[in-house]
Amino acid sequence: MTGIVSTPLWSEWLALHDRLTADVVRTGRSSNGGLTDGQPILVAGVAGALGNELRPGDLVVADEIRGDAEPLPSHASPLLVGALRRAGLRVHRGPIVTTRRIVDAPDARRTLAATGALAVDTESALVAAAAPPGLAAVIRAVVDTPDHRLLRPGTLVRGPKALWALRRAAPVIDAWAAASGDREVVLAGPRSFCAGVERAIEIVERALVKYGPPVYVRRQIVHNSHVVRELERRGAVFVDEVAEVPEGSVTVLAAHGVAPQVRTDAAARNLRMIDATCPLVAKVHSEVRRFVARGNTVFLIGHRDHEEVVGTQGEAPGQVVVVADPDEAGRVRVADPRRVSYVMQTTLAVEEAEQTAAVLRDRFPALNGPRSDDICYATTNRQQAVRAVARDADLVLVLGSANSSNSQRLAEVAAAEGAQAYLVDDASTVDLRWLRGVRRIGVTAGASAPPQLVDDLVRCLSGLGRVAVTETRVADEDIRFTLPREVS
Repeated sequence: MTGIVSTPLWSEWLALHDRLTADVVRTGRSSNGGLTDGQPILVAGVAGALGNELRPGDLVVADEIRGDAEPLPSHASPLLVGALRRAGLRVHRGPIVTTRRIVDAPDARRTLAATGALAVDTESALVAAAAPPGLAAVIRAVVDTPDHRLLRPGTLVRGPKALWALRRAAPVIDAWAAASGDREVVLAGPRSFCAGVERAIEIVERALVKYGPPVYVRRQIVHNSHVVRELERRGAVFVDEVAEVPEGSVTVLAAHGVAPQVRTDAAARNLRMIDATCPLVAKVHSEVRRFVARGNTVFLIGHRDHEEVVGTQGEAPGQVVVVADPDEAGRVRVADPRRVSYVMQTTLAVEEAEQTAAVLRDRFPALNGPRSDDICYATTNRQQAVRAVARDADLVLVLGSANSSNSQRLAEVAAAEGAQAYLVDDASTVDLRWLRGVRRIGVTAGASAPPQLVDDLVRCLSGLGRVAVTETRVADEDIRFTLPREVS
């Protein structure tokens, strides 16, 4: 089952038909005319903007299609918006309303705008009604606005501009049609937030309630853009260094841990400091201090620019040597090979980290390590789960921000199993072209990615066709870490 494109007007059909490989039909205001019940439908055409913040030639993608009947959701709209923006088009997402007659009067448009709708046309809701719930999509190019009305001579210029924008959208429309179809989505379990991330976020939330905004946070509390934006909305202020925080202010240290010098600098500014360091990261810091106290050189297996590694190395910069991979492990030198230890960044790919440790053990027989594995339980569980899902998937999508180490490792683990795998920040960053011919998609989320992102992605995929959702679970997690006394 592939999607079908509807162009209600002849001018819209002429703008698109020679640019599309997808089926495109001119439907007028009717849901008939070549549409088949059960098919995804994309209505492409022109519309009138309800507010002057939209300009002629802008595109509007409907997240809801309103008419005389119940509003119709458009589940795939974030996928379309992301694709169109990456194509360089100016795009807005929101409700589109269908009326029986052309709405040109400014007062009438203001009345519709007050409902939250962005644009008005006379066909979308009627055509979209032929699609199953959620499977209709609408892309409309703006011809007129309240300040540039339809029934004016300027439409002779604005109309072609809108149709040209619609024509530029043709590759995205084609990708939508090719990506349409029924598929299975297999969720990896566990996925999304771990106990350390939940604890760190809760610390900031409680600090905002207890002390009131602003609450300052050194660096990103966890490596996820959605989490950071939501906490900023509530009153958190993120800074790079404690020197940027006003003296005496409430300051939270992020989950990745910090070097002792950061605490010293915070104390010098009389900051009310709340430590959100993940207890498993704090364990690695403790191990480094223990090994250094023996006079050992400590190999820190990890990525040297990652905040966790920077903070851990800061415990003893002269005695901690970062080793990124097996090649570096084969070249590293120390003054006394009889006094060496190793620790690991908690968010590494398990197999790669072990390969690096194995090289170090071969080269340094006296090497000793931590009493228990440094790579955290959540990282291990999520890697095992995505590995199980990837073996039978055509495509694996990993939700997580690009600066999230554990999320990056999940994509790498999935790719190592032979699956096509991508790290995506959210559903809007999924490329429709990846979905062509794909019938089984594995989905997971890094330990710092909100679970809502998984729900949103599944909903978007359900806008391309029927989706059967299953789960492959390799472990259950019931760990919860205590909160610091400052917010408990």
